Amino acid sequence: MTGRLDGKIAIVVGAGQQPGETVGNGRAVAEYFAREGARLLLVDINDEWNHSTLASVQGQGGQASVLAADITREQDCAEIARVCVEKYGRIDILHNNVGRSQGDNATEKLSADAWDAIMNMNLKGMFMTCKHILPVMREQESGSIINISSTSSLSARPTLAYKTSKGAVNTMTQHIAMENAKYGVRANVILPGLMDTPMAIERRARETGLDKASIRATRDALVPMGRMGTAWDVAAAAVFLASDESNYLTGALLPVDGGLLLKRG
Repeated sequence: MTGRLDGKIAIVVGAGQQPGETVGNGRAVAEYFAREGARLLLVDINDEWNHSTLASVQGQGGQASVLAADITREQDCAEIARVCVEKYGRIDILHNNVGRSQGDNATEKLSADAWDAIMNMNLKGMFMTCKHILPVMREQESGSIINISSTSSLSARPTLAYKTSKGAVNTMTQHIAMENAKYGVRANVILPGLMDTPMAIERRARETGLDKASIRATRDALVPMGRMGTAWDVAAAAVFLASDESNYLTGALLPVDGGLLLKRG
């Protein structure tokens, strides 16, 4: 039985698995891509977390290698493209799974340093990885870019920078889609809603002092379907956007949110 991504080379940025009770988006996407036949370059700033994902992928029979990189540094983004072509000869999929919200606040309370840190990772980092991967995809006349945004980009939120950065990711991705359609390169966005991942649950437990069970219950109650999503829900959407099944789809904003945007408006 052939996989949906057989023969494809995928870069997963933010592939590292953070400590926690559940699977993170980067790990889930990497494992799902590998299961469907892709060979992977796993990229993360945290080498220990990245090697954890590598061990999991290889333990299931997948083929992958790792690269430590800081996507807020342009030379690192250029190195991602160079290393992938050197190892595998091409780049078929770029999955940008990066984001931070630490330090975010209401407009009048938000520090300029926190604004810069959030924008540099969430937006500038995605821009620079796309910038350096696009020439390879254009020359191939094929490729799929998948950028992770958030339902926060399309709904009212109490803090400024994360929402703004993810809204800009939507706009940037649609621009890239339009700009590169003639080269056979597609670009789409996944908008996760409330997800049960270590970055969402363990971080909130540390910051608030609340127990994880109460955090999960509060978040579950906000979702029309009655539960948060998991990283596997995001990974399933990513496989579709990475595969030839979506070869006529570009510039799309795909919510994976259990109906949360319908409720929030």
